[in-house]
Amino acid sequence: MKKANRFPMRTLRPLVAALLSAATVVLTGCGSGTDDSATRAEIQTLRIGVIGTGNVLTGTLGFAHQRGALLPALQPLGVRNIEVFSFPNGPDLNQALVGGKLDVASYGDTPALIARGSGLQTRLLAINAVGLNAGVVVKDPSITSLKDLAGKKIGVPSGSYIDRYLQGALREAGVQADLIHLLSADSEAPLNNGDIAATALPDVNPSSFLQSFLAKGFRLIDSVRANHPGLGGTSSAVSSQAFLDTHPEFGPAWQAILTEANAYARTHWDDYVNYEVGQSKAPEAVVRATATPSYIPESLFPEAGVQLLTGTKQFLVDQGKIRKDFDLAEWFYRADQPKQS
Repeated sequence: MKKANRFPMRTLRPLVAALLSAATVVLTGCGSGTDDSATRAEIQTLRIGVIGTGNVLTGTLGFAHQRGALLPALQPLGVRNIEVFSFPNGPDLNQALVGGKLDVASYGDTPALIARGSGLQTRLLAINAVGLNAGVVVKDPSITSLKDLAGKKIGVPSGSYIDRYLQGALREAGVQADLIHLLSADSEAPLNNGDIAATALPDVNPSSFLQSFLAKGFRLIDSVRANHPGLGGTSSAVSSQAFLDTHPEFGPAWQAILTEANAYARTHWDDYVNYEVGQSKAPEAVVRATATPSYIPESLFPEAGVQLLTGTKQFLVDQGKIRKDFDLAEWFYRADQPKQS
């Protein structure tokens, strides 16, 4: 049997300590006592964790919040305010969620699966987005495929759906490469300078990294959409079992709100894309090129999303990143199954 490819991961430069420190200070301020824990008797302020910057809610729920529909829908649950906390990556968000500093997390499938596979008692409220694209870009004109990256350095945000796509794509191509943990926002200079041969980037708004790099003249040599549709990512809405046990009405309510928000965005697509343009710092043409209607699912747990989650989970089990396998169906939160067995 052929030995599975191994991809060493190391850090090109330390993460910016100030960013993590700032996030910690903010979260400590809003979750420093029993009344602010995940098991507080009244929600009052709903704390949502997201990936990105700016402490803003994005996607269809962000659109609902902007048009004044989100908070009124949550008020029957005792929610009087919504606070959003941004994190640079999924592992940092996981720490805040398990520490009781967040009530809901909206992030990629890979860190969400790793958290549950590490024994953290979380539940998947819904698949927020499905079939997320990602791609590998290069500057060197001699590099035309993944095979040309054998033995070379590739930047990728570790523990993300982009990481899962890249490792799966390299394995399918039979390529071993040196994977460097690198946030997408920090990857342009190393790619320009030749410190890395390629970088793997997400193709989602509001960051719009993949389309932004292509607009700057970098070249796409591989992508989920064109080459590996089975390695697409999903976005997850996750909450802790402790929070859902304390507030049993929250799960069904959140699912109903998300279903309505997704339906509204699909039927008001132009308005939704205009909202995404307003949320992004990227050029308008880049944001519009990134906007993808098929990302928005028509149900909480669409079949295509479940298939992608199943494949990602198995990949993470094989890689040893999920320490204990678990049943996806039990992880999914359903009104008739409020607890996991």
